[in-house]
This record gives sequence, structure tokens and C-alpha cells, in this order.
Amino acid sequence: MGVWRVDADTLAGSRFVVSSLAETVASLKKLAAPRAAHPGERQWLDRHLPAYRARLAAEPVTALLVSAAFGATWTADFLTPTPAGLRDLDLDDGLARIRATPPGVVRADLAVSCAGPLPAALVRADDLAERTAALLAWVWRETVRPQWTWRRRVIEADVVARTRQLTLGGWAAALDGMLPAMRWLGDGRLRINAHDYPPRDISGARLLFVPVTPKQAWFSWETAPDRYAVVYPCAGALADRDRAAPPSGLAALLGPARAQVLVLLAQPLTTSQLVALTGQGLGSVGRHLKVLLDARLVGRRRAGRSVLYYRAPAGDTLVAAQRTSAG
Repeated sequence: MGVWRVDADTLAGSRFVVSSLAETVASLKKLAAPRAAHPGERQWLDRHLPAYRARLAAEPVTALLVSAAFGATWTADFLTPTPAGLRDLDLDDGLARIRATPPGVVRADLAVSCAGPLPAALVRADDLAERTAALLAWVWRETVRPQWTWRRRVIEADVVARTRQLTLGGWAAALDGMLPAMRWLGDGRLRINAHDYPPRDISGARLLFVPVTPKQAWFSWETAPDRYAVVYPCAGALADRDRAAPPSGLAALLGPARAQVLVLLAQPLTTSQLVALTGQGLGSVGRHLKVLLDARLVGRRRAGRSVLYYRAPAGDTLVAAQRTSAG
């Protein structure tokens, strides 16, 4: 599966899709292998791991199911249905598709993902699809839904950034960096990972890109009609909201909302991205940017049809001084 052959029509018709199901599966994967990618994930894991582990301890068959579903190199296919179109693949639709998976298909998918014989308890169980859906519903309710407004803003900000990269540098710029091994090789070839498999021709298929906030990734596809999805993690600086929390002294000096904008501009962002990340209105963000520009704490530059704002040296010094004094 290392290289996909993609024609121009498939690329032109590709889209970014928001999926609350994918976000929930990514969160379950993070709980199952709790390695934090940044301080925000560490806090999230510390908050939810005890309840997650208690739930699995009370349901040993479900614990075996999770262990088999998330293999070292593969995730069980039934757990990652491909979005059907351009709209959000919401949780209810996704869980219904998972529940409808026949027991034999579930076991076959698990045999691939765990790369070995299934435990006897999984071979005997005929309710594995229902168990999976119930666990995902719990992960959504307890760990994702309380943050969904913020997570969706981060996902939308990532889409804005990728779209800008596509406008400025074409598909090579938009796809490179999406996943560590993903590269646009030219001549209609997209390398999606480092595995050495025969190329897969997806010309004429629907190609979807699905960002998630946990640092997780996978690929999925379905036939009749052909649909392929690349699930990838949002840029780390966007996904770690705790990194963007303004120091208390800076918040007292500038006001919490304006200080938040200044802290976020450690990397260049558009006004739309700032609106998505802060939850502030467009007018409010615009006023904060004007004040910060007039004070020479931020600068701006044009990138194609977008205007990027970034922290100027004086802004860097101010933020660094506040963080040093806070520490």
C-alpha cells in the first residue's frame, strides 16, 4: 500500500472532511497507547486514563478486542469506515455502520490487525461489533464531546492551512508534511507510507482527507463506489491549546483575548485561523491585530491571496519575558 496512483480528476475532486467518528477513533487509539505528543495530550490522558482502564478491567473481552484492533502496523478495517461523501461522518452514522459489521468480518479484520491467532474469547464472541460501538460511544461522551467545539475549531484551522498550502505550492506542498512518510512523488504517484507494496491505482475514486486532533493516522477505503481516506493529525502547534495559553502577566497587560492572539502568532496564521482557534469573532480578532500591529508586536505579509500575521521580535521578547517571570 506504499504508493497510490492518482489521476488529475481524482486530485481535483478530493476534499477535506470533518469526522466526529474519526476524532473518536483517534482518541480511543490514544487511550489504548497513551504516549502524549504534547503537554495538552498529557493532561487529557491524565484526566481520562483511569476511567478508561477501569472500564476495560471490568470488560476483559473488550480489552482483548482493543488490543487486537490496534495492531503494530494496522488498525482493524471495520473500526475505520470511510466517509461516504463531503459532509461530516458523524458519530451516530459511523457507529451504525460499525454495529452492522457481521461477526465473521470483524474477526477477519482483527486477525489482520493483530497479525496472529485471535484469543479464544474473541473467536467465541459474536457481539464484538456492538462492544466496539459501545466503547466508542463512551469515549465520545466522556472524553471528546466536552472538547468538541474546540477540537472542531482546530480541525477547521488545519484545513485552512492545508488549503493555503495547496493554493501556494500545489499538491506537493499540501501533502508533504501531512504524515511523516507521505510525499507527492510526481507523475501521478502519492507515497502514503514506507511499506513496499505494489502500487494501488485509485484513479477515478473519491479521495478524502480527514484531520484529527490526536497524533494518530490511518488509511481506509471502500468499494462500490470507490472511496479512499487519509486520516492525519492536525499540525501540533494548532492541536496543543495549552501551548497557546497566555501567561497571567501578559493577559493582565494586554487583556486575555489579545494576549491569546499574540501567543498563538508564534507561527504565521491567517485571520480565519485565529478566529477558529480562539473562538473570538472576526471583528474582535481584527481589532486585536490592529492594536498589536500598531504596537509593532506583530507583523504581516501576503502569501498568495491570504494575509499571514506573525509575532515580531518585540512580541517574542514580551512573551518570553512573561513566561520567564512566571516560571
